[in-house]
Amino acid sequence: MNKRRVVVTGLGAITPLGNTVSEHWEGLINGVSGTGMITRFDASKFKSQIACEVKNYDSALYFDRKEVRKYDLVSQFGIISANGAIKDSGLDLSQEDCHRIGVVWASGIGGLITFYEEIASFATGDGIPRFSPFFIPKMIVDITAGHISMIHGLKGPNFATVSACASSANAIADGIMLIRHGYADVMVAGGSEAAINQGGIGGFNSMHAISTRNDDPATASRPFDKDRDGFVMGEGGAGLVLEEYEHAVKRGAKIYAELVGFGLTADAYHLTAPHPEGEGARMAMSIAVKDAGLELTDIEHINTHGTATPVGDVAEPKAIVELFGEHAYTISINSTKSMHGHLLGAAGALESIAVILAMKNGIIPPTINHFTDDPAIDGKLDFTFNKAKERNVTYALSNTFGFGGHNVSLAFKKAE
Repeated sequence: MNKRRVVVTGLGAITPLGNTVSEHWEGLINGVSGTGMITRFDASKFKSQIACEVKNYDSALYFDRKEVRKYDLVSQFGIISANGAIKDSGLDLSQEDCHRIGVVWASGIGGLITFYEEIASFATGDGIPRFSPFFIPKMIVDITAGHISMIHGLKGPNFATVSACASSANAIADGIMLIRHGYADVMVAGGSEAAINQGGIGGFNSMHAISTRNDDPATASRPFDKDRDGFVMGEGGAGLVLEEYEHAVKRGAKIYAELVGFGLTADAYHLTAPHPEGEGARMAMSIAVKDAGLELTDIEHINTHGTATPVGDVAEPKAIVELFGEHAYTISINSTKSMHGHLLGAAGALESIAVILAMKNGIIPPTINHFTDDPAIDGKLDFTFNKAKERNVTYALSNTFGFGGHNVSLAFKKAE
């Protein structure tokens, strides 16, 4: 079957490195750390007191006071990044058939801040249930996709994907499938997360998943470093406008990149740990390359999941070496989580933007905060440690994995 081609025509983001895509990109190529002490709540009694928060955020710059009452922070970040992507795409929605434009928007957790505040208020009150009528609509994971569709009048496929930290990569994969098979001509795909609160930090603390390097926040996120001690939680949103190639060409759209393949697998191994040999990751990458109609030797860059966890940072490089063989040592690998932290369900979309801009600009962003080699990780791999590198890339992968063993690998081609 001939597949309809899918291209990226719009990008939008609000992140710990910047409140626009261009600010975020500048932070990436300059190796800026977005980690600092938590300001959203008093974290002084928590083991981890650091996070990658969105800086200088003022909801009044984006929403009126009455409107913002309906939105948890996760939806605010989602709406802002989706709006940015749609604006960047140049789509004139008044001239489009909006039944052919849909939204797939992801979050791993949803409205955790709203959930915590409502339950805490009830638990510390007089026992009379005084819950906000917006409690449930603000909390549920799918609501951001609904808000985006209502704001723009988009009447095509509309839903959320939830696969923990792979959620927004799954959203992009679903967007590809919907366009390929003719269910839509345009899809707004991405994700947002806002889990930096007592529940989010406390829960990941109890799992020993996040860094406790409170004395040196800027260097806390250390993917592939021997002394890594967990990921740094991030927040924000990232959105992409995916478009059928002929539709984009017909309206004269700028094309950032083409999404040429994806691979979806499950580890079927452990609740939170990846397969130690990276079996699911290896298969996801292999399927993505095959789906794209490429050879393994075509891949020149991989934005890894690279969270700075002890097991995950060993398993993924193993998977890369096992799949690509000697070619693995020619691939420019990086983990941008070293700078913007781990945006959980929004990670896949944000890191897809990093891959797209790396191809567009011929620059591989660095993996910062590398101080000591880990003998358990193949030292011949090029992790782009500490400094950005110029490189012309035609084909690249973005890997995203989630608790529960969910694996997604997306394959990109540089725009012609």
